[in-house]
Amino acid sequence: MNMGKPMWRKLAVSLVIVPVLGLAACSSSGGRAPEPESNSAAGTVAATDRIKIAVITHAPPGDTFWDIIRKGAEEAAAKDNVELQYLGDPDGGRQSQLIEQAIDQGVDGIAVTLAKPDAMAGALKRASDAGISIVSLNAGEDRFKELGAFAHFGSDEKLAGEAAGEKLKAEGIKKPICVIQDQGHVGLEARCAGVKKVVPGTEVLYVQGTDMTQVESTTTAKLQADKQADAIIGLGAPITMTLLKAKATANSEVAVASFDMNSQLVGEITKGNVLFTVDQQPWLQGYMAVDSLWQNKRGGFTIGGGKATLTGPAIIDKAVAENITSFAEEGVR
Repeated sequence: MNMGKPMWRKLAVSLVIVPVLGLAACSSSGGRAPEPESNSAAGTVAATDRIKIAVITHAPPGDTFWDIIRKGAEEAAAKDNVELQYLGDPDGGRQSQLIEQAIDQGVDGIAVTLAKPDAMAGALKRASDAGISIVSLNAGEDRFKELGAFAHFGSDEKLAGEAAGEKLKAEGIKKPICVIQDQGHVGLEARCAGVKKVVPGTEVLYVQGTDMTQVESTTTAKLQADKQADAIIGLGAPITMTLLKAKATANSEVAVASFDMNSQLVGEITKGNVLFTVDQQPWLQGYMAVDSLWQNKRGGFTIGGGKATLTGPAIIDKAVAENITSFAEEGVR
């Protein structure tokens, strides 16, 4: 079944229109909503004054997952007449420095991932004190309000882990290895905790996600040593692709599952080499983060009612993967 361009155009239109209608009902301005601008799907940019927004993530170099978030952010910025700064660093301290840099440059809004929230608390307080609007995305669903963000867009990571655990349990898996590529990352830890809640035999293996050679060698050694393991779970598509190499090197028969997605991983799911992945729709996270800051600036609109707006989890198995291949290739899933 081909879900190509025509359906995507419908999706793009809905993403432009729905937030405007939904947010109008939550306006904190108490006044009349601004006149609607032209639809960017037809090639027109919003008529609102140009604003500057910084999206600051904990993206490690080379992780294609973040390219999808960036594409969503860039499309919203193009529609909303936003000057977009897209910055990232996997180190919490350096991510905090990027927030400070954005404040000094006079941005109107900051969208930030809160993988290591304590490291960014001081910088985000300074942003709030300066009157800069803040939203969080991807990581930090349980901390965003206390750190000054008015909205969060992402998956509930423990819930996502539980969903993965239920799927593994249904496959008869009893002793999976959950591979964490960034120790201390609250979202990754929550994913494995969710899996373990459903499948108590789950074991956590820590690797260094910025060094794929180390990931492969550490995982290979683990699979060679642990003959009781019956599955291995990657918490990101590039990590999972490396786990497939480790499985082959170790001559292991473990099943492979994943979180997140890119076109290569979708291909492995359709071929049956990966059982499933848990998708959090990162394109939506990037899009909604930027669009919500623009909506807040133009009319004081907020979304979520103080609760995180969930973009996942969604289980992508072979049957589903065959229907979203074109979206994955376009980098919007």
